[in-house]
Amino acid sequence: MRLRWLMWVLWPAFLMGGAATAVVFSVVDPGDLSFFGQPVEASRQAVYTVGFLLAWLFCSLSSALTLYTMPVALSDTDELE
Repeated sequence: MRLRWLMWVLWPAFLMGGAATAVVFSVVDPGDLSFFGQPVEASRQAVYTVGFLLAWLFCSLSSALTLYTMPVALSDTDELE
């Protein structure tokens, strides 16, 4: 149970990463993307995967920062017992 904080960080980040990916790629077509002026030579599924993983990473960092800035240390709560 000592790693419960990972679930508190990664699960909401996973859900929001999926939502963010859906919103972004409902507006942006992966076939129209260019990187430093060059068209992206990856399949649509690869672009979707990289987009989701980046969104999950940023949402995870946000959740972890929220957990880090909690005023009460996790060891002081009864959630970890």
